[in-house]
Amino acid sequence: MLLLFLITFLSVVYASPALIWNEETVYDAALIARRLLNESNVGTMATTYPMDYSTFSGMPFSLQEYYASCFHNGSLLLLFLPISRNSQNILASPKHAASISVWQLPHPSASQARVSLVGEVAVLGKDSVVDPTQRECYIKAHPDAGRWLPDAPDSPHQSLWARFDPISVYFVGGFGDEHYIGEIPLRVYQDPLGGPGTGKRGAFTVNRLQVQWP
Repeated sequence: MLLLFLITFLSVVYASPALIWNEETVYDAALIARRLLNESNVGTMATTYPMDYSTFSGMPFSLQEYYASCFHNGSLLLLFLPISRNSQNILASPKHAASISVWQLPHPSASQARVSLVGEVAVLGKDSVVDPTQRECYIKAHPDAGRWLPDAPDSPHQSLWARFDPISVYFVGGFGDEHYIGEIPLRVYQDPLGGPGTGKRGAFTVNRLQVQWP
């Protein structure tokens, strides 16, 4: 009877594509994901060619893009250049959809954490619509981007501020026997300190990975 229970339990766990249980909790995963996004500031953005595109209609496109983690809820600040292929695909998407994936640096490996965000891009406009602290946050993350800011007098390209709002978060902490693999609920990603056993801000350790929050 016990053997039958174990077989049934394991078959359910391993048959589920959404979640693999291990010693890392979903709150641990959310903290690590937020830390990765805070530290990297460069991710692989993926979009889809519009259906009326002449050669690659409906095909995926991905390229590394700058972002900055300047919002407490985990949304990301973007410098949106209409000349960019990703930007053009976003504008052609009914939901302005995109994904951003980040892997632990400087030497990514299968044993290290990575996270993929699927979301929508809200084009905000020129500098007047962005809080000065958010602008400073972006410049701190990407000093070399100063030439392309919306208010830069000699910018070679038109640019606008934009915000990437995640609607889905998928996390792979490493190998599944030790780390969390699966979806992170949006509310947990947005407030990872709201879970059981959390509640203090500052530096602490999650499975030997040093985490600073916020």
